[in-house]
Amino acid sequence: AVLFAFYLGVAEKQGVPFHKLAGTLQNDILKEYQAQKEFLFPPEPSLSLVTDVVEYCAKHVPRYNPISISGYHIREAGSTAVQELAFTLANGFAYVDDAARRGMDVDDFAPRLSFFFNAHNDFFEEIGKYRAARRIWARHMRARYKAKKPESWRLRFHTQTAGCSLTAQQPENNIVRVAYQALAAVLGGTQSLHTNSMDETLALPTEKAVKIALRTQQVLAHETGVTNTIDPLAGSYFVEELTNRMETQAEEIFREIDFLGGVLAGIDKGYFQRAIAEAASRYQREVDEKRRVIVGLNDYVEKDGEPIPTLKIDPDKERVQRRRLAELRASRSENRVKERLDSLAERARRKENLIGPILDAARAYATLGEIVAVLRRVYGEYREVPVF
Repeated sequence: AVLFAFYLGVAEKQGVPFHKLAGTLQNDILKEYQAQKEFLFPPEPSLSLVTDVVEYCAKHVPRYNPISISGYHIREAGSTAVQELAFTLANGFAYVDDAARRGMDVDDFAPRLSFFFNAHNDFFEEIGKYRAARRIWARHMRARYKAKKPESWRLRFHTQTAGCSLTAQQPENNIVRVAYQALAAVLGGTQSLHTNSMDETLALPTEKAVKIALRTQQVLAHETGVTNTIDPLAGSYFVEELTNRMETQAEEIFREIDFLGGVLAGIDKGYFQRAIAEAASRYQREVDEKRRVIVGLNDYVEKDGEPIPTLKIDPDKERVQRRRLAELRASRSENRVKERLDSLAERARRKENLIGPILDAARAYATLGEIVAVLRRVYGEYREVPVF
């Protein structure tokens, strides 16, 4: 929410009307509690901040995607493909429910919701996952939420190849892994794609590694013909059976979540965290016992692999940024900053939409840390209950 307000502030300074802005925020807080653990406030006010963005965009920034509902991090934390599918869509439904509680019409915001999935190693399973996701979303949006616009039924999604599948051993093998993962994503219907670089287990990628990742996408797009047909594996008995099975299993998980009282209750009870941890443990045991072969890691191992160059970041970049921040603080009006932050705190206590007040704070050059500190005082900090 804060970074979005900063983006709006930059647009305003450059004279760009909000209704012309396009872009996407990841802005999915629920998966943070479930998987990635980058949270600060308790779940309820955090969910409210996400809905603030959805509501603000529907009214003022209609071309913007206010949230990218992310299964990627759930999978990176160790979930199965079915758990990634079900937990991601359950989170999506939770966001729709929260916006509906505000009185928003589903067709006013659902067309701008977007998703973000992982592309892991099991080629056909990943394709089935994407196909099942599209079918489930369309069905629930029509039947459960009574959405009338076809745009509200469409599950638009970005895919990134699986960072957790990359190996530090024989890193050139990652080029092949990424290519097959990217192919699965395209065959499964992704609208947007990120291909990981081969050296990302070692450091931020080098220019050479980034270029290879980019060329992988370009070869797929321009040389293979796989983008010429929508859903090219439809009708394959194997892919259809996989899709049906994953859809059925996801619906079973939805019922479990409903029985617990919904997504927020499931987070409080450790349901998602426990399920992901157990799946990750099972996967690691399979690798350790060589029931799952990872080439170059637990089989086809080379003792003395050739080292590859890695990226080194110039420490001067940090010093430059620190200096710029100090100059900003020295030049701004501290009274104006305090006034805007006090107003933000009051609006947060009244449970109002906070995007306007955060934007006002941004206009005064309040920093991310200062804005978050105000909200921390209102909402408190979240301490996760340990899951055993």
